Amino acid sequence: MAKKTVALLHPGNMGASIGAAAAAGGNRVLWASSGRGQATRKRAEQAGLHDAGTLAEAVRQAEVVLSVCPPHAAIDVARAVAAEKFSGTYLDANAVSRATAEEIGAIVSAGGASYVDGGIIGSPVKQAGTTRLYLSGARAAEVAELFRGSMLDARPIGAVPGQASALKIAYAAWTKGTDALVLAIRALAAHEGVDQALLDEWSISQPALAKKCDRAAAVAVPKAWRYVGEMQEIAEAFENAGLPGGFHEAAAQICQRLTCFKDQTDPPLTMTRVLPALAN
Repeated sequence: MAKKTVALLHPGNMGASIGAAAAAGGNRVLWASSGRGQATRKRAEQAGLHDAGTLAEAVRQAEVVLSVCPPHAAIDVARAVAAEKFSGTYLDANAVSRATAEEIGAIVSAGGASYVDGGIIGSPVKQAGTTRLYLSGARAAEVAELFRGSMLDARPIGAVPGQASALKIAYAAWTKGTDALVLAIRALAAHEGVDQALLDEWSISQPALAKKCDRAAAVAVPKAWRYVGEMQEIAEAFENAGLPGGFHEAAAQICQRLTCFKDQTDPPLTMTRVLPALAN
């Protein structure tokens, strides 16, 4: 496959690593610095991305647009690209429900683009075997070729857009949903004055749960601000399937309470710091 010019919108922690993987595949990867902060610029430079200045210029040059952003912004990014009459391939790789993925597909297709739906499972790409990009849509296999030779494992799973998002949502419903649940359980136990007794019982019957709490505090809580929209998308997906969405509506509320810890990783957060925020 001939190498492509790719526009990445926008290089956050995950997006920058996806852009770097596309660049490692031999493609020229652009980003748009207009309106972005110094931290984003640093990530883009470290990933080897080329600054096109504005979104309009990045889209004008691109054959492929990759959207990797917080889920609440995914539709706005699609509308901005469609407004530029982009006629290449548009990959939305955000954590959205199938219904939202289909809405995004309709938006970019109306603007003239071919749509590929994506779902990322794993951490930002730092080594091979950690991160999968699932793809669905008529041109999914072509998009997968962008990452050939990189550390990102790109996997086409079907020709119908929405399948990749559905897989991502089903996966995150457990991984991120249970992080929120176990943190809420600890907050309940602390409120009732039985937190240590619960930990003692867990050490006997559920030894993995205390470790899950500590990991959730250190790893998930700093990113909880990004999970609010994702939990809402999961709730919508459950409801669209005729299942109760309340599990993940509650998880979204837990994540909302934790936004005060946005991006705090130094030093790592502990349950001692997290519990008061949950009890708010």
